[in-house]
This record gives sequence, C-alpha cells and structure tokens, in this order.
Amino acid sequence: MPKKTILISGVNGQLGRKVKEALLHNNHFNVVGLDIDELDIISRRQVEEKLQEIRPDVLINCSAYTDVDNAENEKEMALKVNQKGPLVLAEKCKMFDTFLIHISTDYVFSGEGFRPYIENDPIRPVNFYGETKALGEESIQKTYSNAIIIRTAWLYSEYGKNFVKTMLRLGEERKQLGVIDDQVGSPTYAGDLADAINAITIQYFNDDDFARGIYHFTNEGVCSWFDFALKIQQIAKNRVKVNPIPTSDYPTPAKRPHYSVLDKRKIKNQFHIAIPHWEASLANCIKVLKKSK
Repeated sequence: MPKKTILISGVNGQLGRKVKEALLHNNHFNVVGLDIDELDIISRRQVEEKLQEIRPDVLINCSAYTDVDNAENEKEMALKVNQKGPLVLAEKCKMFDTFLIHISTDYVFSGEGFRPYIENDPIRPVNFYGETKALGEESIQKTYSNAIIIRTAWLYSEYGKNFVKTMLRLGEERKQLGVIDDQVGSPTYAGDLADAINAITIQYFNDDDFARGIYHFTNEGVCSWFDFALKIQQIAKNRVKVNPIPTSDYPTPAKRPHYSVLDKRKIKNQFHIAIPHWEASLANCIKVLKKSK
C-alpha cells in the first residue's frame, strides 16, 4: 500500500499529541500535525490552502474549545471553534474527498438517564459547551457523509491540563480533598482513544464496507469523580484523604450531566477494538507521569 497522508489538527493538545504518537508507529502513514498557529479551523481560506498543499487522505480533528465553564461566558468563541470549525472542515474535506474523523463529547446528552447512552439517543445538552459540540456534530452530518464522529468522555493524558494531573498535584500539596461523588461516567485515557482512531484509520483504507456515522469510545468501567480521584491517589501512593461531596457543594458556572456513561458496543463490534479498563490505563498513565518528573 502506498503511503497515506494523515493530517491532525490541534496536534499540540492532549489528544492530538497521543494521536500523532499512535499514527507514527504505522509505516504506511505520512503524518502531518498542525496546531492553531498553522491551521485555524474556523478560517475557510486557511483550511482550503492547507488541504490543497498537503492533500491528506484523512483529517483527524482534535481541535476544540474544551473549557466547559468558560464556555458559559465566552459563547462566541466556543461556538466558532466547536460549531463553525467542524462545518468548515466538513465543507473543505468534501471539496478534496478527504475522510474526516471528528471528536465529540458525552456532554451532548442530558445525563438524566440511568443506562449507557447509545449513539442515536436524543441530544439534550445541559450546558453551552455541550450545545456547541452538538451543533458541530450536526454541521458535519448535514454537510459531509464521508466522516466519523467519536464521542468520548472524561479525557486525560500525560499532556495538557486534566483531572488526573490536577489530582496528582493536589494530592501532594494538601491533606484533604473534597471530590464530587454524584456525577458518574467513564474516564478515558487519550492514548487508548488514539489507538482506536489508528485502528479506524487503518480499516478505512482496507474495508469496502466501512461504516461512517457516530461512535462512542471511553475506557471500560464506570465510576464517580470521587472514585476516580481516590484511585489516582492510591496508585500514586499519596496520603491525602479524599472525601465525597455532592455536586451542590461545588457549584460551577456550567451545569454537568449526572450520568455520562456511553455504550461502546457499536465501536467494538464494527472495528474489533479491545478497550482497556479505566483503572489499568490510569495506572499506566501515572507510571509515565512519575517517570517524567
């Protein structure tokens, strides 16, 4: 197979960096990673110029406005990045016949249910960030059929700002922590999501029956933020006491869904992906973070 060119937008983010690492292991891929300084996804001119220049077979969009609380105040910017950006990418990928992989979120759901959300469950976001991501999904679906949308949740890695790194720091600085125990979901290690994206990309080039559309991906297992924080401190061997608190004790500008578990049967069946349990992946990530200190 001749080398295929894969373009990653938002390559300096915590997911973008892990996706690049995963794809670079494939000798059949020529991987190009660009961040906002070189590829601003809301600029139609810039996106078209870059696609004209690079001619990617696949574009993996890891660019997003992800600050959930600030999105309540910076609505225009959040909307531009999370809705207009995917629309622009869909338009330009259609122009160049480039397969598009876009990352979305569990926050498109209300979180009022008590069973894992499947891909075609009703969209009902409870905050503006979720609204913008839902609009981004809709923009892609209406514009371009040669695309996959992957919803994920509670993402973390060795890079950037995330819950795991914050908890590790606080675990060393404080004697006690209060962490919310009435919001439930599945942590996702960005390295595992990157491996899934790699598997999907490979199958795209090898399978005539490749199924587009929306898929869910998180690590296996379910926990609360309190359970997650407790396990982080246990693995890190920090002696901090972690106390469970209700959401009402920790008010935030943006409302959070109480139940964010995603059903992953579709992605596992379609792409034959084995997904690690969140505790195993967390231990691996913390091991890498400890080594890098």
